[in-house]
Amino acid sequence: MSQNVALVLSSGGARGIAHIGVIEELKKSGYTITSVAGTSMGSLVGGMLAKGTLNEFTEWLLKFTKMDVIKFMDITIGHGGLVKGEKILKLLGEFIGEINIEDLTMPYACVAADLIGHKEVVFKKGSLLQAIRASSSIPTVFLPVQYDGMLLVDGGVLNPLPIDLVQRTDGDILIAVNVNANIPYKSHANTADHKIQENHYGKMRAALNEKWSEIIDPYVEKYIHSKQPKPKPVNMFDVISDSINLAQNKAAGIYIDKYKPDVVIEISYASASVFDFYKSEELIESGRRACRKALANQLISL
Repeated sequence: MSQNVALVLSSGGARGIAHIGVIEELKKSGYTITSVAGTSMGSLVGGMLAKGTLNEFTEWLLKFTKMDVIKFMDITIGHGGLVKGEKILKLLGEFIGEINIEDLTMPYACVAADLIGHKEVVFKKGSLLQAIRASSSIPTVFLPVQYDGMLLVDGGVLNPLPIDLVQRTDGDILIAVNVNANIPYKSHANTADHKIQENHYGKMRAALNEKWSEIIDPYVEKYIHSKQPKPKPVNMFDVISDSINLAQNKAAGIYIDKYKPDVVIEISYASASVFDFYKSEELIESGRRACRKALANQLISL
């Protein structure tokens, strides 16, 4: 008889792709996932799992890494973010459809943060697509989601590892996956392939950095007709990514200490930045390896 699992998936941007590898390894090892909760990328992967379209999404994601990522970034200079998210939302809608959370194949929950009410907002019913969009709105990058009088951003702001939200059943085990862990990381990727993907990814990174520089430099105009050299653009990707890493790892540790899951699967924050979606294949494999290691260390028997 297989062991039932209540699964919790952390936020972490592109690092959350590692959740796919964890899920694959759990199933391969004979575990049955009976409920899932997640934040940000964890809400997306968990939603695909509960909808039953994770395999199709994974296949698309692996092909997507060979394309120019920038075409899915509808850059805007709007209030609260640089990317509208409409193209990404349309894309996700093809996998998710118009299904409500209460109609999924397993209990599901995700979390967002309300900037108006200064509170955590939990989604356990209603539109799955809307819930994922809200939970994944990385502050200052994606525009916040207006919903029911609230202004919602990435749930990782308040709860990057929502162990307290996953539905439990008698006899299951609680497994939490933290992709923001402060542990060493050794890459097993093909270096040549990565150089190709970096070229594609660099276009998106440069475009967003340029927009950020225009916004945060109020004196940019004075350099246009001046002999003074214009300051180098601020690498806001690195600033945002490092800030999010610090906050999420700290908060995840607090939740792990408080709720004490049976198994904690850790993936290093150094495996990728929040935006490194071109590393899908490597990240999925890192999830598989981390899952095998955690299960072996915990000596859990089926």
